[in-house]
Amino acid sequence: MTSRQLLIRDLLVLFGLTGWAVALPGFASEFAVSMALTCLMYIALSSSWALFCGTTRYLSLATSAFFGLGAYTSAILLESMPWPQVIALGALIAAAVAVVMGAAVLHLRGTYFAVLTFGMTELIRHAISYFEKSVTGTVGRVLMVVPERETIYFTVLLLAVVAVALSIWIRRTRFGLALQGIGADEQRAQTLGVNTRMVKVAGFALTAAIAGAVGAAMSVRWTYIDPHTVFNPFIGFQTVLIALIGGAMTLWGPLIAAIVFSVLAETLRLQVPQLYMMSLGLLLILSVLYLPGGLASLRTDTFRGWKNDSKAWWTDIRDELSGEKQRRKDREKQRREQRHVY
Repeated sequence: MTSRQLLIRDLLVLFGLTGWAVALPGFASEFAVSMALTCLMYIALSSSWALFCGTTRYLSLATSAFFGLGAYTSAILLESMPWPQVIALGALIAAAVAVVMGAAVLHLRGTYFAVLTFGMTELIRHAISYFEKSVTGTVGRVLMVVPERETIYFTVLLLAVVAVALSIWIRRTRFGLALQGIGADEQRAQTLGVNTRMVKVAGFALTAAIAGAVGAAMSVRWTYIDPHTVFNPFIGFQTVLIALIGGAMTLWGPLIAAIVFSVLAETLRLQVPQLYMMSLGLLLILSVLYLPGGLASLRTDTFRGWKNDSKAWWTDIRDELSGEKQRRKDREKQRREQRHVY
């Protein structure tokens, strides 16, 4: 397929999924809408994370920091400002913090970058906690003004669509090619004239803006928020897991994995939370070992390869148990000895 045909296909898929999501509140139960809201939240977070981290291969653990900043922006300003402005300010504040954070740590890679982004997330969380206790004299904030459920749902849906649409568009721009060049070989990208520092900071800020907007929209889902709730590292870790298991280098992998994880979360986490965490770990291990490209890389050839590998493994086990493997070794040894004699 040509690039234009792929673009049309991606846009049609996005349009179809968006239409289904728009119609969902009209016929689904409140439980289904709540699960869909969680799914849309992680689609937006994981798609925006993969847009930067999947292409540049920078492992950021700062998603929960940007999410929490957006949530606190919403909690503070929602009583005095319109809903769209609150969402926009949540995105702007998160992006501004990401610019400062990125300028400080984006010259590092690998484990150092991941650890520093997690450390800065914890620093922001403790700074907010200190401010709340020392200045405002509270532990958290009660949200007195909350939009309608449909408003929250369609806002998060819009953010999820924007995140996926940005991924579709940016992958076809010079900016997207620069991000991919950084992921492939950053030094070579520099020699080709790419301002890698500016590109990385801009990509990091774009990811943070979407996370901040999602945090601002999702904060009203709770009537009371505190730093431990909205700066929860689990939000960031699960975003990374969803992107990696779905396929961080792919367009639709994070979306597919977000749906799978949302169903697992609602069916397992509340009833058997230990089994839910074990499922996350098992999915990650299986993806790393047998599906490095993520769920989006599943093809007919993938299942055929798994089938052939399973047959070979079972044949090897069967020959080992029956002694056939040892007999083959003995026959091969005898042939080598005969060739040596003659």
